[in-house]
Amino acid sequence: MFEKRAYEEELMDDLDSGGEIIDQTLRELETINRLLGGNQVTINGLQKLLKNHTATKPIVIADLGCGGGDIMILVAKWARKKGYKVELKGYDANPNIIDYARKNCIDYPEISFYTEDIFSDDFKANRFDIVICTLFTHHFKDDQLISIFHQFKTQAKIGVVINDLHRHWFAYHSIKLLTQLFSKSPMVQYDAPLSVRRAFRKNELEKIMASAEINAFSLKWMWAFRWQLIF
Repeated sequence: MFEKRAYEEELMDDLDSGGEIIDQTLRELETINRLLGGNQVTINGLQKLLKNHTATKPIVIADLGCGGGDIMILVAKWARKKGYKVELKGYDANPNIIDYARKNCIDYPEISFYTEDIFSDDFKANRFDIVICTLFTHHFKDDQLISIFHQFKTQAKIGVVINDLHRHWFAYHSIKLLTQLFSKSPMVQYDAPLSVRRAFRKNELEKIMASAEINAFSLKWMWAFRWQLIF
């Protein structure tokens, strides 16, 4: 089950999904990721990228596959604490998710949202200082990721932070048990274990980076069964 990446679609991959099931799913995912500590992988990556950076204008950060905007809220709070001026742009191809995110982030004027496909020409024309992806890249096949990472390299002036799952039997069985016990969302119960099966081993990410012709990168394992990829 864990030797190769699974390519079965998650329920959330349906861009027409919406209503209470999406809202409940986004609320639960925020809780899961906050309690397990996985979101800090992204914040830590931003700290590394901006360690010696002195900005004279707002830092433009794009969050791709932004979901309910929870990561963007964390980034906004972190930036305010550190004294960084930021312009945070969240992208998701599901308009129902974007509607939820706008309501969720209403108290953060530095955050804006866009319903856009990252494969579209309009999106490819965008340029940012930093691109972040949290639990987003496992939704794509390897050949798509090669193209995506190559694209990100041209779009991000400072760098890219990828925060995604490590495919491992313990992570799979743990999240399956937790969601069966505590989740009220059928989408979370189905998607969460499948996400682990769609996730990565170290050598797979290294192979993708080599194929994308990206030689300078940092790849680190972090809790909870996350990969931090910076380039």
